[in-house]
Amino acid sequence: MGVRVVTDSSSDLSPAVVDDLAIEVVPLKVRFGDEELVDRIELTPEAFWARLRISDAVVQTAAPSPGDFQQAFAKVLAEGASAIVCVTLSSKVSATHQVASLAAARFADRCPVVVVDSLSVSAGLGNLCLVAARRAAEGADASTVAREAEELRGTFGVYGAVESLEYLRRGGRIGAAQALLGTALSIRPLLHFEHGTVELAGKVRTRRRALAWLAERLEEDLPVESVTAFHADAPDADTFVELLAAKVPAQLVGVTLMGPVIGTHVGPGTVGVAYFKVGKPAT
Repeated sequence: MGVRVVTDSSSDLSPAVVDDLAIEVVPLKVRFGDEELVDRIELTPEAFWARLRISDAVVQTAAPSPGDFQQAFAKVLAEGASAIVCVTLSSKVSATHQVASLAAARFADRCPVVVVDSLSVSAGLGNLCLVAARRAAEGADASTVAREAEELRGTFGVYGAVESLEYLRRGGRIGAAQALLGTALSIRPLLHFEHGTVELAGKVRTRRRALAWLAERLEEDLPVESVTAFHADAPDADTFVELLAAKVPAQLVGVTLMGPVIGTHVGPGTVGVAYFKVGKPAT
């Protein structure tokens, strides 16, 4: 079968896409208080959002173990893989990349494994996995797939709008002082995910303006490809997709529902857009 791509469940890839491109997904864990659930296996994204909205429990996420990755590597090896490219959640927000690298080193005597730090999350990571899997299907070797993925991640555009910075504050992803910006006067914080970390890019007062700001970021970076709208159970997701489709052909806009891994930290209602910039220097 040649090169196979392995990733983690924070990529928010749909089951159909995973099956179509033979991508192996290693699940992270989600904890509601003392109860631990396996992402995508014991807890679907839809079930997660329904539960989060009514739960008073502290919700946390945990990286897979090295054994979880080794099990995934062994599975694709048994299915005929000659080499593996493992694309992970940003190393700057999770231990997942470190764990995958450890597992790859332990597996090296059985099969070559190259681990790529996506420096991104959710649809940003997912888009990178899709490109890598397609290149692998075309016959590119592991070193080529990994190198091209690392080059492509420098062309990311990943932006989001959250209803509040409270969830990021709880998870330690943004400071308390900045979190205050998201609670004063119903301000909607705007985020830019760059170089592996989340940055506060601005703030607006209305939801409508937040959605428009995201569409404007996309328009500023044209031409782009692999445009994906991602959302955290947002009731106006369709409206957001329509705004993006006014900037690029509608058939080029994909949509994905965020799962627990990133959703825990941004909270319900979050919307965002991920894409690759075409013909511009990598940053």
